Amino acid sequence: MSRRMRKRQKIAILRSLYKDSPVLILDEPTAALNPIAECEIYRNFADISDGKLTVYISHRINSTRFCDKIAVFDHGQIKEYGTFEELMDLHGLYYTFFETQAEMYK
Repeated sequence: MSRRMRKRQKIAILRSLYKDSPVLILDEPTAALNPIAECEIYRNFADISDGKLTVYISHRINSTRFCDKIAVFDHGQIKEYGTFEELMDLHGLYYTFFETQAEMYK
């Protein structure tokens, strides 16, 4: 992805936060960012979303680790719901997705 696209994505994230809405919906907000920029966003995410209902949509399973609760959808239905630790302990869909994606980084 080009530097220009990454910059646009960062600006889009900042623009959504600037509105100071009580609800924040982020759909694949870091898809165009490199892992370093993505990590930076996640490190600051708790402060950024403090006091807001935040819905974070992502196919990158590892990026959901910072979420208070995670809903795993399959064919339009919630199949699993819980914290990162709870879902990993279930050894269900979330666990399978996490392990499959982790293999790609080894």
